[in-house]
Amino acid sequence: MKEDKISKICKALSDSNRIKIIKLLTYREQCACELLEKFQITQPTLSHHMKILSSVGLVSIRKEGKLSYYSICCSTFKEFKSFFEGITCCKKKPKMSFNCCDKVQK
Repeated sequence: MKEDKISKICKALSDSNRIKIIKLLTYREQCACELLEKFQITQPTLSHHMKILSSVGLVSIRKEGKLSYYSICCSTFKEFKSFFEGITCCKKKPKMSFNCCDKVQK
């Protein structure tokens, strides 16, 4: 996954309500009305959050009549997770052929 896509996903997840929505969708697909019961937000606000999450590929929307059902896009989350798994503070730095400070002092 490219850095610009990672950046857009991080921006989409920068709202605590959207993080809560993602956590709720981790367990199963849910109808908008089910999600609304768990938040103190209006239906238009939920729609706004879902539009942002779906625009970056984190959430899929399935329409059934007048109802909208939301679920996590596993492929996007796997790629997103994989990007961060590759970043760690435990990797050793590559050895340099010289110490940059030694070069300046000589």
